[in-house]
Amino acid sequence: MSNHDIDTKRLGDYLQDYIPGLGDDLQAEKFAGGQSNPTFKLTSGDQHFVLRRKPKGELLKSAHAVDREFRVISALAGTDVPVPHAYVLCEDDAVIGSMFYVMEYKEGRILWDPTLPEIETPQERASIYDSMNATLAALHNVNVEAVGLSDYGRPGNYFERQVSRWSKQYRASEIDTIPDMETLMKYLVNNMPPDDGSVSLVHGDYRLDNMMFAHDKPEVIALLDWELSTLGNPIADLANQCMAWMLPSEGSMRGLSDVDRVALGIPSNEEYIAKYCERTGRTEIQNWNFYLIFSLFRLAAIVQGIRKRAQIGTASSAEADARGDLVYPLAAMGVSLIP
Repeated sequence: MSNHDIDTKRLGDYLQDYIPGLGDDLQAEKFAGGQSNPTFKLTSGDQHFVLRRKPKGELLKSAHAVDREFRVISALAGTDVPVPHAYVLCEDDAVIGSMFYVMEYKEGRILWDPTLPEIETPQERASIYDSMNATLAALHNVNVEAVGLSDYGRPGNYFERQVSRWSKQYRASEIDTIPDMETLMKYLVNNMPPDDGSVSLVHGDYRLDNMMFAHDKPEVIALLDWELSTLGNPIADLANQCMAWMLPSEGSMRGLSDVDRVALGIPSNEEYIAKYCERTGRTEIQNWNFYLIFSLFRLAAIVQGIRKRAQIGTASSAEADARGDLVYPLAAMGVSLIP
């Protein structure tokens, strides 16, 4: 077990006021993987918690917003969206060197591969995807005013703001000129669909491995990693998930493009979208191709950020350099979808 430069004595002293019964034997173990906010399992006796912190060092503006994660998890307590209990947000860098929050540790399964090779039957795979669909619908059906999140995002066209944001983030982490990224930024600005007025809480990175499933049944018990959450158009989450499934089944970003989904019990994108629309009261989704292209561009911009952090030495995973190279095929896939 490694404390990864966390002063557990100082941290334990700080947490005494927020976690009843916490012992003086606190230990911290970093979870493997993850590129953005380093995440640790905290242990004290038979008690377990999770700590998420900002990385140390030079950071891109508005990235690593653990304070926003804490706020949204706290607000969703008691809704139909499964989230861990949030204990405390610490904005004092003096405690462990950067802002962090502590939340409940959930016992469950993280499923990394969308083909679900560890699941034995097509029926259970179908149920896992249905639970994932139901959780997404529950998120988008949350009354943001009722849970105190009406100011969680800015008003105005969500996709205009998102294209502007991720273009700026990409420029801030740009290492070399990538023609396909230039093409995507131009296309997205020039083909922006009209704002349809849809506003909901948007997760921002809704995918299989950002949720935890129960050990004994195909049910989502915790939706995790809220760093990119905001108020906006809910179709962004749906497109982000369906976009990820367009990727090949091999590689560091595994998809479903080259597998037999029927045989595996995994719904087609069309079936998944139809079920989502049924649960959220939608009749159709217009401009779907634009949303897919935007999702690929955004993911490429995020990956470019990982690539930049690897270059300057602040990436939290040893895989960051290799994953950063995915910006090229992601941007090319986005360009291939332009009519």
